Amino acid sequence: MRLSQKCQYALLALVELARLRTENPVSIQSLGESQGIPPLFLQTIFRELKQGGFVEGRRGKEGGYRLARGADRVTVGQVIRFFEGGISPAPTPAKAEGRNLALDALWREAERRLGDLVDRATLADLVVRERQLAGATEQYEI
Repeated sequence: MRLSQKCQYALLALVELARLRTENPVSIQSLGESQGIPPLFLQTIFRELKQGGFVEGRRGKEGGYRLARGADRVTVGQVIRFFEGGISPAPTPAKAEGRNLALDALWREAERRLGDLVDRATLADLVVRERQLAGATEQYEI
């Protein structure tokens, strides 16, 4: 599955907001620095995320963005569908579609399973998983 850079950055920024768990808005500058995302591109992404109901924004000196709903209520699948229009493991070539029923069925099954996986994964789940994985790697550092 290939995701656009915009979708990947949106997911990174949303997970970071979920990790911070703050009611106070977080600045684009701060999010960009922590995730290595160009701030100008992040501004565009957050305008879209706001329109999609994923974040709320506040203007001014203390402005920034925060999640519009709990991190446990936003799935990776929702974000992917918002930016990409759908979820597919790989595009099926138009010429191949319908030429091999077994192969078509396999791609449909892969798409269904991938959809199920990303629809179950919430931002909160990713924060927990990141902490677990970071803890596991810290234990083995020499």
